[in-house]
Amino acid sequence: MHPNLKNLAVALVAGSLALAANAQDKAEKAPEKASKKAAASAAAPGSGRVVVNGVAIPQNRIDAMSKELTAQGQADSPERLAAIKDELVNREVLAQAAQKRGLDKSPDVAAQVEMAKQAVLVRALFENEMKANPITDADLQKQYETFKTQMGTNEYKVRHILVDKEDDAKAIIAELNKGGDFAKIAKDKSKDPGSKDNGGDLDWGPSARYVKPFSDAVMKLPKGQTTTAPVKTDFGYHVIRVDDVRPLKVPEFAELKEQFRQRAQQQQIQKLVSELRSKAKVEER
Repeated sequence: MHPNLKNLAVALVAGSLALAANAQDKAEKAPEKASKKAAASAAAPGSGRVVVNGVAIPQNRIDAMSKELTAQGQADSPERLAAIKDELVNREVLAQAAQKRGLDKSPDVAAQVEMAKQAVLVRALFENEMKANPITDADLQKQYETFKTQMGTNEYKVRHILVDKEDDAKAIIAELNKGGDFAKIAKDKSKDPGSKDNGGDLDWGPSARYVKPFSDAVMKLPKGQTTTAPVKTDFGYHVIRVDDVRPLKVPEFAELKEQFRQRAQQQQIQKLVSELRSKAKVEER
């Protein structure tokens, strides 16, 4: 499908669904008119079911859309139900028109339908997995305590100068020992594009934000001191200075709880995917 046409289709659907958001306001202005219009638009006489050109719209389709809108924070109401039915009528009319033109036989359309079906099944599997193995508050509290331990008790205002060769780092340390200006040397010689223009300043942060050799060096340095030997990491050789130290204030569990829940859910899904992939027979033919 051409991108612009696809966007137009999405816009049409979004525009129809917007009725559900403002249906309450419209209903307050003309409740009887809205109710009569919705009833006359598609319902089979006396049945309460929605039928379009002889094709009934299943109740579970109405329920599914209602569930999505509830998840988005929209309150249930007769007006919302009418808007849902109206939207499903639009979709059914358009789908029937597409079928009459033979578009459902198109390989491209069939592939997109299959991908949409897979996406729904995958989402259902993830929801089922999280329901079968719920993440408890106790699990989240345990993760929070581990996080607090990893963060440590202090945060540090750090500067560094990064170079490729150990000898260059040693020469910089010798220059600093003779009274050289750390910020100026960092601007002139550091290979770290993110900090060199700020005199090597990495701002405040816990030691856990850095790779281990760097982190270990930071925690050992007294305030105002510079490493006496280069610190090697995968990035190169660092000359590190700790400008200041202060107690680290970790947010309370309640503030981070939902972030930990989201991360735990992501880990749960990643584990499921890894387990299923490890058991799957994947071939290229």
